[in-house]
Amino acid sequence: MTDSPDRAAEALDPGSPNVARMYDHWLGGKDNFAADREAAERVVEISGGRVVRGVRLNRAFLGRAVRDAAAAGIRQFLDLGSGLPTRENVHEAAAHARPDARVVYVDNDPVVCAHGRALLAETGNVGFVAADLRRPDDVLGDPAVRDLIDFSEPVALLLVSVLHFVADEDDPGGVVARYRDALAPGSRLILSHLATDAFPDEMAETEKVYEGASARLGARPRARIREFFDGFELLHPGLTGPCEWLAGGTAADGERFAGLVGVGELR
Repeated sequence: MTDSPDRAAEALDPGSPNVARMYDHWLGGKDNFAADREAAERVVEISGGRVVRGVRLNRAFLGRAVRDAAAAGIRQFLDLGSGLPTRENVHEAAAHARPDARVVYVDNDPVVCAHGRALLAETGNVGFVAADLRRPDDVLGDPAVRDLIDFSEPVALLLVSVLHFVADEDDPGGVVARYRDALAPGSRLILSHLATDAFPDEMAETEKVYEGASARLGARPRARIREFFDGFELLHPGLTGPCEWLAGGTAADGERFAGLVGVGELR
């Protein structure tokens, strides 16, 4: 599956909210349109402002988890559903500990892919693949993935704020398991996911906002999210809120967010 300028132009609909551009808006980026900002601000209103801090904490989690993986010796990173390049991307975070790190970003949004490739064109050891993470065999067999990722060595697999856009009928658990089975021991799963547990009413309202966006949102209860780590050993501090994870498991002074984050290691 490849993207082209024509396909990207066809997919560019500034009148409809796009989930990647909404996320970009919350991070303070400029790659978004009025429809994206309107939908994003509606979620801000529903969450009482928590979504902006939650998204930025989620980004901090991604950066820390990538740096930890690189410091532990992992030099290959496969970022599924990566979204638009933004602040401290995976290749930048990994390079702090492993200047030789290799990164492949994967997204099925042709606009995201065209933009990402343009921004990263001069960056070595980095690829951007247009593919659907729900089709693991397509992703794992893609020539660009195979060119940069050696699956006989540990890989950090990133599923950050993306599985809540994969519907139950697409078998997200089976999808994650297929990627897991392709990984070598010592690989890591870096995952974050919106949960229904903390704010069920607000989450239900937020899901309605996404009904008109480029992907529908489906938060899940904590127990379901924990199942994505089947076959992995959850590393300290486990599956927690982003504040607790970043603080190494310390309670977060009553600050709660809808998202859960965690890192698992394949033994």
